[in-house]
Amino acid sequence: MANGSDGLNWSKILAGGVVLMVMMVISLPTLIVLFIGMLPTGVAAIIDRSEEKYGTFCVGGLNLCGVFPYITTLWFVDHTVNVATGMITDVFTLLVMYASAAFGWTMFMAIPPVIASFLSVMAQTRVKTLRALQREIMEEWGPGVASTVDDAPLDAPPEAPHS
Repeated sequence: MANGSDGLNWSKILAGGVVLMVMMVISLPTLIVLFIGMLPTGVAAIIDRSEEKYGTFCVGGLNLCGVFPYITTLWFVDHTVNVATGMITDVFTLLVMYASAAFGWTMFMAIPPVIASFLSVMAQTRVKTLRALQREIMEEWGPGVASTVDDAPLDAPPEAPHS
């Protein structure tokens, strides 16, 4: 690709600049609301240093959910710069947009530990079930079935079950 020595992909930056310029000409009110409303997503993209960018996706998705109703109002009611600036200066509108992004951060921080705890409990339950099954098999076949391949001598045949 067009990666420079500093790791930037200049073709993507150029394409983003072209899209930004076209949006400024075609849909400036939408761009104003998107820019101000999606600021938390930009911050998340900057501070999320993981390769997968899960935090950015979580914050961005919920942030877009908070911005989208105002964009649709802008599109279907009155698509002017005055209405867009009125929206971004309304405290309630900004509260909804930024609170949805905050909820994205909350989900990103809270859900993984809950899932990890759930998976740990599931694994412990599975281990208990397998240990009980192992005890039943050892009672039926004897303790010889519990030995591993490393425990058995290399030249000895396997033991016959004790009855």
